[in-house]
Amino acid sequence: MATIAQSSSESRPPSRIEIWRASLSLDWVGLLPFFAFVSVFLLFPALSIVVRGLTDSSGKPTIENLLGLTNPTIVTAYRSSVLVSIITAVSGAVLGGLLAWSITLGGLPNWARNAVLSFSGVASNFAGVPLVFAFVSLLGRVGLINQLLKPVGASIDPQTFLYGFWGLCLVYTYFQIPLMVLIMVPALEGLRKEWREAAENLGATQAQYWRYVAFPILMPSILGATALLFANAFSTYATALALLGAMGQTFAVTVVIANQFRTDTFGNPGLGYALAFSMMVVIGITVMIYTYSRRRSAQWLKRNA
Repeated sequence: MATIAQSSSESRPPSRIEIWRASLSLDWVGLLPFFAFVSVFLLFPALSIVVRGLTDSSGKPTIENLLGLTNPTIVTAYRSSVLVSIITAVSGAVLGGLLAWSITLGGLPNWARNAVLSFSGVASNFAGVPLVFAFVSLLGRVGLINQLLKPVGASIDPQTFLYGFWGLCLVYTYFQIPLMVLIMVPALEGLRKEWREAAENLGATQAQYWRYVAFPILMPSILGATALLFANAFSTYATALALLGAMGQTFAVTVVIANQFRTDTFGNPGLGYALAFSMMVVIGITVMIYTYSRRRSAQWLKRNA
């Protein structure tokens, strides 16, 4: 009888409490600082921005802040931010992708690959005042290039070449290219030699291999990296402010947001929160595109590994 009772208890499915107790592990304790950090510095601030963007100064719900987004100055800043982000994302993706290809599949020596990857790791985080100072030292009125051109009577006008829309695109592209390199090198290294050999055995040329095999495989990674570059440029603040100063509000939404909290006389915190909320929506969409593209690429490589 004892044996029968024991066998029946062993065959009984575990209860929810038993499953919950079995799932508890001290391994989760190590994640507590991570969850605390994400909650304090990401979730709570994001929720606060959403709430304050949809309420007035007295805490009552309102859409007045969202209606303020139709202001011509804000619309111009949004248009310029989107254009700068698209231009620098595409240019960074093209130039960075070619650079990543050259150091992985282009046959360059190993020391060149290591040098480019080391530089990319530093340059992708080189932004703000130091980056602007470097470009001003190079292209400014008394910069290096103008000093070199001075003996021949030529010069570059920084007011038209650097301190404007295309100057902002140029500076942004500087840190977009190395970021693209860091993202695309692992994807290019994931291309297996067997795929190229199979295409060649079937009579495909190198152009046909890249068109019908390599590019379809790399396309999710390329689209995801381009979306990430767009988000990176769209959310940049210090670089635009340091390069353009007060003019930056014409070209960057981030500068417009900062101006809403800078003074009590001309600022509008509610409008600033609404702008920040709209930027969260744009950044969230681009991050979703990046995550989806990377997941598709990883699933495809896993199935064909």
